[in-house]
Amino acid sequence: MGNSYAGQLRTTRFEEVLHSSIEASLRSNTVVPRPVFSQLYLEAENHPAPQNGRVEHEEDEEEDGSESNSPPIPYQMKPPPEGSCTTDGFCQAGKDLRLGSMATDSLDVPSGFLLVGAKSPSVPDHILVCTVDRRFLPDERGRNALLGFAGNCMGCGEKGFRYFTEFSNHINLKLTTQPKKQKHLKYYLRRNAQGLLVKGPLICWKGIDGRVRQTGPNGGEEHLSGPPPTEMRAPPGHTALNTANGPPDPVAPLHVPENPHVLTNGSHCPPSQQPLQQPGVASHGRPSVIGTITNAGPPKKRHKGWSPESSSTTDTAARAISTAANGTRSDNGAPVSLSQGSSPPLPPGEAVTVPDCLVQTCKLQPVIFRGHGNLPVLCGNTAEVLVSPLLQACYRNSQALPRVYEQYGAGPIQPLSTEMQILLTVYYLVQLGPDQMPLIEDLEQIFMRSWRESHLTEIRQYHQTHPQVPAQLPGLAQPLTPSQLPWLAKLAASSCGDGVLVLDTASSLAEGLEDTFQRLVDGKLAQTNYVVIICTGQSQDIESCVVVTGKHQTRALAESMLSPADSLKEISYEVYSGMTTDLKACFNSLGPDGDMESLLEKTSVESCSHSSLTSSRDSAGDSPKPSCPEYHVEWHEIRAVQLAVARKLLSQVCAIADSSTQNLDLGSFDKVEFLICIPPSEVTFQQIILHLWNSGVLHELGLDHDCLTLKQAEQYVVKLDQEAVGKIDSLIQKSKMNPYTLYILVHDHAHWDLSSSHFSGAGSREGLVDSLLNCRQIRDAPNILTLHVTSFPFALQTQYTRISPYNEVHWPSTSNNDVDLYNEKTKYFGISELLESTHTGAGLPLLRFDSSFENMASAVEERFPKLHSTVIRTHILIQHYSVALMVAAGQSHLQKHTSVETLEIVQCLLSSTQRCPSNHGHMVMLRVPSQALALVTQQRLAHVRDQLGLQNQFDVILGSPSAALSLGKHFLEQLKVWMKIQDPDWTPRTYLELEALPCILILTGMDPLGESLPRSLKYCDLRVVSSAYLQRTPLEQELGLAAYLVKVGPRDPHDPRDPRAPSTSSDLSESDPEKLSSTDDNEEEEVVVDVKSDLPGLNPSPPASSLHSQCEASPRDPNKPQPSPQSDPRDPRDPSRAAHPTGAPSGAPRRPSKSTSSGSSSARTSTLRQRCSWARNLKRPPVVLLPRAAYEVLTALDSSSGLPKSTSLLPHPSVEWASSFRPQLSRVMTCTEQSLYYRQWTVPKPNHMDSSNRAEGRAEGRAEGRSDNFHPRRLLLSGPPQVGKTGAYLQFLGILSRMLIRLMEVDIYDEEDINCCEKLPLVPYHQAGVPWPSTDILRSMSFDYTIHEPKYEGISPIYSPDYTPSEEGNPRRQEDVYLRRRTSRIKLSKYAAYNTYHHCEQCHQYMGFNPRYQLYESTLHTFTFSHLLLGEEIQLYFIIPKSKEHHFAFSQPGGQLESLRLPLASDWNPDCIKSPIFTPTTGRHEHGLFNLYHAMDGASHLHILVVKEYEMAVYKKYWPNHIMLVLPTTFNGAGIGAAHFLIKELSYHNLELERSRRVEHGSRPPDVWPFIILADDSCVMWNALDVDPKSGSMGTERNVSLKQVLQHMESSADITQYGLCGLRKWSSRYGNQTGRPREPFSRGHLHDFLLLNVDLTQNVQYNQNRFTCDDVDFNLRAHSAGLLVCRFNNFSVMKKQITIGGYRTFIVKTKMTDVPTTVQPSQYICAPDSKHTFLSTPAQLLLEKYLQHTSHKLFPLSARSYCHPVLSVDCYLNLGPEVTVCFVSSRPHSMNMSTTGLLFGGLLLYFCDSFVTPGFLKKFHFLKGATLCVICPNRSSLRQTVVRLELEDEWRFRLSDEFQTANAKEDQPLFFLTGKHI
Repeated sequence: MGNSYAGQLRTTRFEEVLHSSIEASLRSNTVVPRPVFSQLYLEAENHPAPQNGRVEHEEDEEEDGSESNSPPIPYQMKPPPEGSCTTDGFCQAGKDLRLGSMATDSLDVPSGFLLVGAKSPSVPDHILVCTVDRRFLPDERGRNALLGFAGNCMGCGEKGFRYFTEFSNHINLKLTTQPKKQKHLKYYLRRNAQGLLVKGPLICWKGIDGRVRQTGPNGGEEHLSGPPPTEMRAPPGHTALNTANGPPDPVAPLHVPENPHVLTNGSHCPPSQQPLQQPGVASHGRPSVIGTITNAGPPKKRHKGWSPESSSTTDTAARAISTAANGTRSDNGAPVSLSQGSSPPLPPGEAVTVPDCLVQTCKLQPVIFRGHGNLPVLCGNTAEVLVSPLLQACYRNSQALPRVYEQYGAGPIQPLSTEMQILLTVYYLVQLGPDQMPLIEDLEQIFMRSWRESHLTEIRQYHQTHPQVPAQLPGLAQPLTPSQLPWLAKLAASSCGDGVLVLDTASSLAEGLEDTFQRLVDGKLAQTNYVVIICTGQSQDIESCVVVTGKHQTRALAESMLSPADSLKEISYEVYSGMTTDLKACFNSLGPDGDMESLLEKTSVESCSHSSLTSSRDSAGDSPKPSCPEYHVEWHEIRAVQLAVARKLLSQVCAIADSSTQNLDLGSFDKVEFLICIPPSEVTFQQIILHLWNSGVLHELGLDHDCLTLKQAEQYVVKLDQEAVGKIDSLIQKSKMNPYTLYILVHDHAHWDLSSSHFSGAGSREGLVDSLLNCRQIRDAPNILTLHVTSFPFALQTQYTRISPYNEVHWPSTSNNDVDLYNEKTKYFGISELLESTHTGAGLPLLRFDSSFENMASAVEERFPKLHSTVIRTHILIQHYSVALMVAAGQSHLQKHTSVETLEIVQCLLSSTQRCPSNHGHMVMLRVPSQALALVTQQRLAHVRDQLGLQNQFDVILGSPSAALSLGKHFLEQLKVWMKIQDPDWTPRTYLELEALPCILILTGMDPLGESLPRSLKYCDLRVVSSAYLQRTPLEQELGLAAYLVKVGPRDPHDPRDPRAPSTSSDLSESDPEKLSSTDDNEEEEVVVDVKSDLPGLNPSPPASSLHSQCEASPRDPNKPQPSPQSDPRDPRDPSRAAHPTGAPSGAPRRPSKSTSSGSSSARTSTLRQRCSWARNLKRPPVVLLPRAAYEVLTALDSSSGLPKSTSLLPHPSVEWASSFRPQLSRVMTCTEQSLYYRQWTVPKPNHMDSSNRAEGRAEGRAEGRSDNFHPRRLLLSGPPQVGKTGAYLQFLGILSRMLIRLMEVDIYDEEDINCCEKLPLVPYHQAGVPWPSTDILRSMSFDYTIHEPKYEGISPIYSPDYTPSEEGNPRRQEDVYLRRRTSRIKLSKYAAYNTYHHCEQCHQYMGFNPRYQLYESTLHTFTFSHLLLGEEIQLYFIIPKSKEHHFAFSQPGGQLESLRLPLASDWNPDCIKSPIFTPTTGRHEHGLFNLYHAMDGASHLHILVVKEYEMAVYKKYWPNHIMLVLPTTFNGAGIGAAHFLIKELSYHNLELERSRRVEHGSRPPDVWPFIILADDSCVMWNALDVDPKSGSMGTERNVSLKQVLQHMESSADITQYGLCGLRKWSSRYGNQTGRPREPFSRGHLHDFLLLNVDLTQNVQYNQNRFTCDDVDFNLRAHSAGLLVCRFNNFSVMKKQITIGGYRTFIVKTKMTDVPTTVQPSQYICAPDSKHTFLSTPAQLLLEKYLQHTSHKLFPLSARSYCHPVLSVDCYLNLGPEVTVCFVSSRPHSMNMSTTGLLFGGLLLYFCDSFVTPGFLKKFHFLKGATLCVICPNRSSLRQTVVRLELEDEWRFRLSDEFQTANAKEDQPLFFLTGKHI
């Protein structure tokens, strides 16, 4: 339990140790083995310190007897008591012990006890809090700890644990090894300044004589004289600068003798248990690793040397870095200077004094990379020394690599040794070029490859030799020893001369640093870039550090330690403080007379006298110039691929809505509004407004009424500054007030400002995006959808991203021919194509660097070491352009003071306007991030231009994100003329409006903020862009300025050099690495003329080979459209360096191009000169000039993947790699795969806004390991720069609005009534505006027999003496009418009925999401009653949800269903509907309109769905909260008549039951409400017609709720006297006819929506056999029975067109095939007993279909003869539109029309009952030859009917006139007999 005493005998046998000692002495070639007795007895004090290569998990080597060859005995824990808690991180009492949970708790610590943290292997990410008696803990020297243990549990409070084994069981450590306090008690716990309990220093279980070390959170030992600031996390892979080329294999030339059994200092350890196994280098050049992972935890009882610093190998410690003194840090986490960051204070020791005036003496500020060991305290001039922790973090990260591979070995695997890490570092530094920067990612990959290859070798040999027992491996190399390291490192460094210096003679790092500083001061390191200090003493760990002493490297590293914002502040300070005075004086002295300003004035005088320079401009004001016929500006044409992307966005939105999560209810929205959020750039702001105004989206969304000008359109675009707070708050409030409006929040340029609001100070602009767009109000609003749009989505694709990978939409690419599907006529030229131009060799590269510029920058930077390199490079750029302009003005001797590239740019700029009558020209863009330097550049270039008299040839424009554009008056007037603008106050607000304007645009700002540049951009000068921040996003967004869309078309016949490639378009995304080499560029080499050749006044007669300058090299397509701000392509780029080596004299003639080297070049001169230079250059992207460092990074290819090295860079400054062990990007990765790669291997930094997303997920109850806290309504649109994303998402807004309107609109049947009579009664029955009908008046009205329902246009008309049919007739069939019915698109109101796709929040409880009831919880009840017509009992099933049981009465006890509760007629509740609603339905479980919640306006109602038995399950699934009435099995094949019949008979039987139940409670039977509602399943809305009560004129028809309609009808006076009430069918033309207003109430046919009195209609039943027209049949029989039938004409019902399901979907099939076949109607019947093919269709349906189609032949005398109808007794059957039917009832006292004098053309007897007698039939008269048709259920009843009715007296029958339906006998066919009247 406690510490071991010195002299304790080890468990290893003496013979084993002796044998090991002898073997070690034989094998060792460097170190003398320890004596055998030194191994048997451990010294208490004198022991060597261990190597620093140890990492975590030393438990495996700390077993008792671990020095033996036998495996350790596994430890078996005592089983926990019964019922105790065994959860990791909790004690057995169930109390939480994790530090994160107890950080804020107030803990009671007994006196003499200390709070310590224990580590459990089962929860490695947590520290368990406990208290331990301080007497059993070591002091600061690691000694004086008593044996044993005394501790308390801080969770449950249990005290008095005296054994650590007992205590470890109580806190659930779950160990597999013997519990030891030295292994598991790791840290002291302390309270920080905020009072939180945090991890403190390590418990120093073992001290080291003379050097007691303590480590901070980062495990570093950096010491400064200043106060120690706090330390924060930094990415392990982030570094200052990059190296262009991948490093070669650094271990290839190294060979070390093999040694299968390793001995360290004579200590024998088997391979699987060796505590400190140092991997060597294999004989084939690959390092090998043997052994296990070591742990720098507490020492064992034998007290081997141990240093607490080696335990700090966690990821947090590995990423810890120094911060700035003010508490903030740079983006890359590196310190600004040494005095600004340090580790926690160390005990007094050696200190190193930094010499004074180090920078002034050496012209550099050295950078120290901490490596292994403690960095000594630095004092003195510490401000001129920088310290970086990146290398140390890299070393620590490499120690974690073996964890990934532990699954392959028998035990833990050994990491790279300290010696190998240092040696690989030296090899890496050696292979770097003189100007290349070290990149930590490269070094990490070297470590990973070296370790992995050696490990794979070990595993392979391990499995081949002994698959179970670890044995000696003869093929493995001996590990690298400390004594071998220095000379191997020197050997490696000798290959690069003095570039890398290895110092190994120093006894400590302090001595080595002093030696290095002295060498710097003495000038001995002038040619040395890196000094590697290695200390390998016998009594200490290996210590190392790297001092960067190269001037170029130290400057770049120093600048990279500043964040971009701090760099701009530093630059501004240098500009405004006068620090650049000497620099300006230096440049001014470059002239021949030492005074450039005086030379400029002299040149100005000469140029003013030179007429040729200004002649063309001067003449412009004297005479009108001809306009350029090729000028055109097209910015807003929408391309097919943009529409496709918009549809993909829409599809993704629909996918969110259709998901089961119900995070977006599209069906509830009736309107779309939006707000576009952009970075705070005025140009981008105006650019988006311009595209929004021209896109037509405002009109489509109905917002154009409030937006009549561009100024008013600004309300929909907001810059993300402080003013955006008000607009976002307004949007949130509007979203709450308008829940039915969908708000789209578009976050354009989404990769800008990813800072977390928690890390930004008050008033800081950083973090504003996070606080606005990630606030809880937007996150939780159900009607706000956020769309992130970016060209660089990498920083939004991390492990903690808020965007689901399924919600990403990527721009189509050419890898899978996506773009070809859209017939694109454009070729996207982006970053991949720029890179391809540098590799193809087919032409001059469009991506270049200027070697002359770089050489001059290096020279000046050495002269001014204290100035920022951006300041120096900007002044060089100003000097180059100034001198180039002076050269153009005639000072050709100044060519040596500028570069060839700059001369060509200026030459192109000046000469382009000479070739166009309208003086169109090119744009040259200079990227100067610092606004202070940009202003200096603009002022200087404008001054030089004006001095040279070129003020009318080109403009110098400052493009600042915070200011509007400002142009010279001359150029402003030119633009107005070109664009035909008459407004005198107009000024350009976007760069796109500068099309064809010759100008130099100086684009400033830290980053480009989404500004689109015009197509006239010719050169993109990025030479000033800082190369200190080499991450993927900053690099690619700068290159994105040059992205361009080239229109692919036929070659220009006037330009034989037209380079348009015949390949298809290539809208590539830079996110797709496999497309980085997919361009097809047929660029030819162009002529680069002499600087004098094409400028006026310089060379009046240029040679034929120099006919056109470099600016003519890339013609453009004049027809190129510009669809959106990010799709506005730009100008082509031009060749330069490939045509002329930069080392050649600037005045030397250049190589001619292929086109000009032919003999016809002179013949083409005039043709090419006559064309507008701007128009000719619309076919190529611009030329891009980069800094050398950025160019080398971009153009270098990764050796493993073949991709550009830039793809392996850190994707964004705000993220970091999750692990050094990660695969490289693959060539075949698509955008989606690349997204998944970054989501797996990158994590946001603490200052990233997504870093809080993991914590939010935990707070919402997600598991610890999960990080998928995705926002459900957040999408990401990614695409390459300038490809058209803005136009795409604007189109998305439009089509989304159209879709919502479409969702809110339905096809409503909109048909006029048919068979209308023009004659109206002279006197109205009811007064206008009367709300309810009068029974007396209604009885006085005649019943309208004529059918007016449009859907029945194809059925037989009913004879009425008051109706005269039109002569045209109606030849159309019913099927044709059904297909051709007229519909109108009507928007759903708030009172509409919905199908199952509607699921708004208000409907959740109605649809079955009531939390009081379990979903789908319902009961099945049987309801049985008898009916005489059926001759048997009818058994129905009710499926009743628990939430609806209160509508029913159940027996007590037993719970049997008794009845459906009915209210009393006298009951009145304004929020209740008294009538139960029955809706028969079939085949429409999804599309039926059964959701009546909104239609009822929330009123309580009873709705019952009547379904067939075989559809019960599917209806129950979709409508779990609806009551189902299931028809009997025998009715599965029945029609609508059966459903109506059973509903009515059930309702009457239930009425009787309710009357009986009410009588028991004292009510009278007539008081029970007798009405039910029969509603069609397609009734969608209801309307009320407003009528003026005075004039009676009809007003507008408005939508009302079904509740209002039903309550109005139920409130009618004497309502119980009505047998049937209904509504008018809606028509948009109702009431439009002139004349007197229509009757508010009428008697006639009712359809679709009925209020049925089941009491009065007791004796009038629906025909259960009917399939069609059963409602017409019922109406006629109800009227004939004397019942009042009333239609409320001021109410109307709208029916939705539903083409799926319904009772029309019966298909005639044969029994043989059981598949639909084409059967003619004549085949529906056959002769009895024939062998006709039988049909598997109900007999009644066959009969009805047969009569419908053939009755004009069956009743020829009635065909098209309205005056001779067919007499139909007691029923109505459809005989087709050509045959008129006269209905009569045979019932006594029935109401029939007068048929006096009417001759009938036929008689139809259908299932005659006893009321039909011979005497009844003799009342009617028939034409001679009239047809009789008698229909009976069988042949027997048929004959009986003929005999009973004495039909043979007047009708003649033949044997062949008997027929049956074509059914089999078992299907009960129907029989009918026809005859002729005598």
